[in-house]
Amino acid sequence: MNTPAPKTTQNQSDQDHARTVLQTEIEGLSALRNSLDKGFDEAIQTIHTMKQSGNHGRLIVAGIGKSGHVSRKIAATLASTGTPAYFVHPGEASHGDMGMITEHDVVLMLSNSGENTELSDLIHYTRRYNIPLIAMTSNPQSTLATHADICLKLPKVPEACPNGLAPTTSTTMMIALGDALAVSLLHRMGLTPEQYKIFHPGGKLGQKLMTVTELMIPYDSLPLVDKTAQMDKAILMLSEKNLGSVIIINEDGAVQGIITDGDLKRHMDANLLQKPVTAIMSTSPKTIEKSLLAVEAVNIMTENPGHYISSLLVMDNGKLAGMIRLQDCIQAGLL
Repeated sequence: MNTPAPKTTQNQSDQDHARTVLQTEIEGLSALRNSLDKGFDEAIQTIHTMKQSGNHGRLIVAGIGKSGHVSRKIAATLASTGTPAYFVHPGEASHGDMGMITEHDVVLMLSNSGENTELSDLIHYTRRYNIPLIAMTSNPQSTLATHADICLKLPKVPEACPNGLAPTTSTTMMIALGDALAVSLLHRMGLTPEQYKIFHPGGKLGQKLMTVTELMIPYDSLPLVDKTAQMDKAILMLSEKNLGSVIIINEDGAVQGIITDGDLKRHMDANLLQKPVTAIMSTSPKTIEKSLLAVEAVNIMTENPGHYISSLLVMDNGKLAGMIRLQDCIQAGLL
């Protein structure tokens, strides 16, 4: 039985009970932080070596009961941060799923007591085929810990359950230690936001990590007009491309300015068609580098409420590469 949390009294409010639970778990996490030892370093190195080997190894995360639920969460977090991982139920492993685990994998097994009988077949399988086994347990003398190659020890602290029965603080520590593994491995591999998006292509996270390159209109499709042209040509190009603006360039392709629909309205008169484009264009168009995130483009275009910019020129080391429009960003769900 786990150690119970400090007793609370019946006359305490629900919020008081909640604060007691949270304080108990906070103290458990603090004890976990202070108890980290070389086992954590060895676990990170073992998993990292598996990833770098080129043998397509995976981190197999396993557990029973509440530890099984935590194992699923840890496997999902690892997979989403660049470490190939998936959950295997130890009971199902004993009935055929053991074949899913290869000699190139690493097994991370969770059990607070380390004595669950359902884990025995999976433990024996890893020993028979020399598959690295990492234990996460609060009992370093348990069957699981003594058979493992590496032990991630959880400190013995009170459960938040007043009877010491329901796994509460112990599962919170497991989740946190799993997060610590995932983030430490992420740092090892130097995962960038752009790479992180590969594992989250859908939903808001995927949208927020879209790059300018993914949404921009490429150079070959841009409305380009030479700086020596007159406005009649610029207006024809504006109508033909229908992108809300025309980019003015010189003979070398360098950007000289931009003419937008708004510029036309402001300069509308009987002689507009005969005016040179240089007389109408804005000479300091807003730009953004193609390597940046699309949300950064949105921030630039909307930084002045009520005076939104409709588009930005996309640059690649000083050269025009494309155009990104606010309406395309809105359609992509970025605003």
